Amino acid sequence: MRRSAPTLTDVAKLAGVSEITVSRVVRNKGSIAEATRARVQEAIVKLGYVPNRAAGALASAGAPLIGVLLPSLSNIVFPEVLRGIHTALAATGYQPLIGVTDYDPVKEQDLLSSLLAWQPAAIITTGFEHTDATRQMLAGSRVRVAELMDIDAEPIDIAVGLSQRRAGFDAGRHLVERGYRRFGYVGHDWNADHRARLRYEGFRAALAEAGLGVIAEERFDGSSSTIAGRQTLAVLLSRKPDVDVVVFSNDDMAVGGFFHCLGANIRVGRELGLFGFNGLDIGQALPVPLSTIRSHRFDIGRIAVEKLLESSERPEEKLIVDTGYEIIAGATA
Repeated sequence: MRRSAPTLTDVAKLAGVSEITVSRVVRNKGSIAEATRARVQEAIVKLGYVPNRAAGALASAGAPLIGVLLPSLSNIVFPEVLRGIHTALAATGYQPLIGVTDYDPVKEQDLLSSLLAWQPAAIITTGFEHTDATRQMLAGSRVRVAELMDIDAEPIDIAVGLSQRRAGFDAGRHLVERGYRRFGYVGHDWNADHRARLRYEGFRAALAEAGLGVIAEERFDGSSSTIAGRQTLAVLLSRKPDVDVVVFSNDDMAVGGFFHCLGANIRVGRELGLFGFNGLDIGQALPVPLSTIRSHRFDIGRIAVEKLLESSERPEEKLIVDTGYEIIAGATA
């Protein structure tokens, strides 16, 4: 049985102050001693308390809201997820409140607190990598929660996505079956993109099963991009020019790798194999279509909304929806 959401009174009792003092801290009004403010804020985090800012005009207008937290909108992956969310919401009367976390768990925590203050009907967030305070707020709220893109852990309520680790494994096994033996890897910041690390772990597991390993790898210290992929492949090949295939953390990076090969007169698919992840249109539009794995991003967003709106009650049992993926043979590996 889920506990009831914490109240302002609960915070006041835990902090040992009056409800008026808690209200002043929450609204950042009036003069409050720093020690008292810190004690109240600590109680808020511990309880997962969220003030209700929807008690005024918005609530009286009856505007139904769905909170949506995505790590990025500059990466084409998440606009496609958002398109699925918008499509599913179109005929429902619900409107999305969108926040962008920039892959920062603390920023996600702050945005979630703001979103929950508007008393949304549901929350959509990305992945399972939350701060303790975020997890506390999500678990303690009365709203249904969908976590997207990954299904390799237990969700708070609903998970919609694919097994990132299994996708990496299948990529590795596919390339081994294609006859590749000297593997390189080009990636980006795993601290920001945990799902890229899960795919890497699956990829390494497939190689190990075949008695193989990665003989060279380079990771760009930052977010993924075409430029990062081009530069990082150049570094890897300068160190280990005899790799016969390079697996990239995603298609953005792989497309950059293709451009490096174009400039260096390396015949992709003949002298060097390239393999990506996501199945972006730009990869398939290359002169040599990119070999990759396609994730069903639109469906992830659409199905998440549909599952959230099936009931106003939180599910008694955790629900995991596997949207799957497919290997695109392409011509680069």
